[in-house]
Amino acid sequence: MLKNFITSLHISTKRNYLARMSDNKVFCMKEAKKYGKKYWDGNRRFGYGGYKYIPGRWSGVAKKLIKNYKLKPGSKILDVGCGKGYLLFELLKIIPDLNIIGFDVSGYALKRNFKIKNLKVFKRRAEKPFPYKKNSFDLVISINTLHNLKVFNLEKSIREINRVGKKKYIAVESYKNDKQLFNLQCWALTCQSFFSQDEWKWLYKKFNYSGDFEFIYFN
Repeated sequence: MLKNFITSLHISTKRNYLARMSDNKVFCMKEAKKYGKKYWDGNRRFGYGGYKYIPGRWSGVAKKLIKNYKLKPGSKILDVGCGKGYLLFELLKIIPDLNIIGFDVSGYALKRNFKIKNLKVFKRRAEKPFPYKKNSFDLVISINTLHNLKVFNLEKSIREINRVGKKKYIAVESYKNDKQLFNLQCWALTCQSFFSQDEWKWLYKKFNYSGDFEFIYFN
């Protein structure tokens, strides 16, 4: 089912699409795909331009996840592509007794996760088999990660998310028209799967994904 959890955060950021496209973009893409300091905390041309913790920024998303998926003390959550874990921190601020695990390809980001009780993170690629049994988690989330996989790896990750989660939520970059596609192509540094919302829905059905989803657009 289509959800609307992170769109308001996404559209709150201003972007100069043409400037990024003309700024030696191939070089910037190669640097961004290392997912190191330049991507997270370097110049904006390489990625986030300084991905810092802003108190409350992710709290609204956390509250929506808790309400929608009826999370409670003891609920188990897996975040595929957790990055610096700011959303996970907000979840635990609201319900400290959640049990949360996150993994990410970026060792740089993982070292900057909050070291708090009930939050465990480790390094892993999203397309690798998840080291968990079927239905191990009450909720599996993946936000702005899976579009960075090529389609054959995308299938592996989606099937794993579907396998280990009782409930699931995936958010990816997408487009509904030519303008949004152009802006996405200008802006994206790490995206490998440039699919329209209809193509994503087709893939979810093809890969037997039974969870929720959201698309973010570049207007």
